[in-house]
Amino acid sequence: MSREPPPGEEEAPGGEGEGRARAGEGGCYLALCGRPVHFEKANPVNCVFFDEANKQVFAVRSGGATGVVVKGLEDKNPISFRMEDKGEVKCIKFSLGNKILAVQRTLKSVDFLNFIPDSPQLEYTQECKTKNANILGFCWTSSTEIVFITDQGIEFYQVLPEKRSLKLLKNQSINVNWYMYCPESSVILLSTTVLGNVLQPFYFKSGTMSKLSKFEIELPAAPKSSKLSLSERDIAMATIYGQLYVLYLRHHSRTSNSTGAEVVLYHLPREGSCKKTHILKLNRTGKFALNVVDNLVVVHHQDTETSVIFDIKLKGEFDGSTTIHQFVLPPRSIQPYQIPVAGPASVTSQSPVPCKLYSSSWIVFQPDIIISASEGYLWSLQVKLEPVVNLLLDKGRLMDFLLQRKECKMVILSVCSQMLSEPERGSLSVIATVFDKLNHEYKKYLEAEQSYTMVVEAGLSRSNPLPKRPVRTQAVIDQSDMYTHVLSVFTEKKEAPHKFTIAVLMEYIRSLNQFQIAVQHYLYELVIKTLVQHNLFYMLHQFLQYHVLSDSKPLACLLLSLESIYPPAHQLSLDMLKRLSTANDEIVEVLLSKHQVLAALRFIRGIGGHDSISARKFLDAAKQAEDDMLFYTIFRFFEQRNQRLRGNPSFTPGEHCEEHVTFFKQVFGEQALMKPTTF
Repeated sequence: MSREPPPGEEEAPGGEGEGRARAGEGGCYLALCGRPVHFEKANPVNCVFFDEANKQVFAVRSGGATGVVVKGLEDKNPISFRMEDKGEVKCIKFSLGNKILAVQRTLKSVDFLNFIPDSPQLEYTQECKTKNANILGFCWTSSTEIVFITDQGIEFYQVLPEKRSLKLLKNQSINVNWYMYCPESSVILLSTTVLGNVLQPFYFKSGTMSKLSKFEIELPAAPKSSKLSLSERDIAMATIYGQLYVLYLRHHSRTSNSTGAEVVLYHLPREGSCKKTHILKLNRTGKFALNVVDNLVVVHHQDTETSVIFDIKLKGEFDGSTTIHQFVLPPRSIQPYQIPVAGPASVTSQSPVPCKLYSSSWIVFQPDIIISASEGYLWSLQVKLEPVVNLLLDKGRLMDFLLQRKECKMVILSVCSQMLSEPERGSLSVIATVFDKLNHEYKKYLEAEQSYTMVVEAGLSRSNPLPKRPVRTQAVIDQSDMYTHVLSVFTEKKEAPHKFTIAVLMEYIRSLNQFQIAVQHYLYELVIKTLVQHNLFYMLHQFLQYHVLSDSKPLACLLLSLESIYPPAHQLSLDMLKRLSTANDEIVEVLLSKHQVLAALRFIRGIGGHDSISARKFLDAAKQAEDDMLFYTIFRFFEQRNQRLRGNPSFTPGEHCEEHVTFFKQVFGEQALMKPTTF
């Protein structure tokens, strides 16, 4: 398969070895995407190219004369066109946005073709400026800016499609062995010097080219001869956790006592020098390939047909300058993949063909692309989080790992549910650790949101650009998530001993308090309901007395409703409402909305306001409750009030209770109405 330049890939003969047996153990945490790009496989007539910036595969037949088909993972419709066969195509790429096509056919020049509506379909050519230089390849850095990389330096051009010409913006002379481009960060890396291990990065942004600090890759041992010792296939560039890294696959460790290859990560900042920061221990030798997926470094091992993953955010062994990491999970094969059989439905009834994983025809591109030239497929590699749960048994480390992943929310919530249930019930200390890790992320988000709101409200942004609103990632598991998916389900199951249930709820509340996150009332309600279900009123009393459960109106209303089963709850709720300085009519409204009609009436009598309340409001609520005896009790109470205040039990027209009087007569009969008492 033709392409330029191959970042950090390895092509290895498909080995037999331990991988096959191991892959059968299950728990494959890597998979090829379900909807790959299918293209015409490479053959003598059809050349295949990959463009890393647009993530597109070009299938070029007969130099383009019999057709060029361009497909990408995101593209709904492939682009197809023909072009004149002017010789063997060495490299072909669209500008960002697919408006201009660039084709390299010789070592001296690049041809251009506009794909702009109403623009003439005429090619125009740009030769490299440096005499006697050979073009190694080119990279588009925007929709109209392109960089030629030659063996003697780089040339940065602006393409003027309407004039069908290019304008040189900047060039730099430097001896180049090979180069590599990272489109996500717009950085080109050049290999220089005789050994090739001095790397010079350049950064491109809106018409400017900046030279970053050059750095040297430490080779495993002093080279015996002065020839190229650092191959491009052992280098990759990728953005990990928002930072640009150069990854070097060192086949032999620098220390003699260490066996096996390792991946060395060099952090490449925009400003300042490049530093070696991480070493990933592979503990094996052979042929490897690198990908980066979801901020994880994936290392494929062709000989055993397995892969391992590393997470540089997880704690490693720090030696003062670099952090040494072991792989997070045991080696596993990529999940088996079936290739569907193409053709009409009548023909495709035969079963799909298993794809040969870790094949010698696989080529790997950054960050997450795997291409099989022989089968004509392009996949993106994906991480599956569900199998990780059973492979990483340390719950604290599992949480650290999951919280950094993009699609983590539902997996985290299911881990939380599992650790509260048999047979995987965790100890309270483990549960506390997990809650603390979740609430640490939750608090970080709340603080970022609060800072953003303060800046916006203070109007500081008028002079400065508006700050970016914090992005709520899936790692933010808030109280409603925990309540809905974990805690309420856990308490309803009633599997665990009630002491454990209450301890878990209190542990979550403790963790929220520790991170100074205001506890939502529904969590307290869950605690109270659990205590009441198990008749633990003494504990409820203590929790309220010592303010373990914070005061809130919904909580006070819940306590009022408990009066019939626990009489002291009435006074406890009134005390709470007084501490909250709540308006009395507001309390009545809340109680009525929860159909606590008798509790509302008792409350209003308790504060001496029962002579002025609206009868209709209480009768409406009693009728909505669809409880005839409740309606009778409330109706009788207001008849008695009318008798006491006016000497007559009947309602006045101003009270608008006619429909309730009619309803009362229908249900209980007219004779049930109270008769006026005369003295």
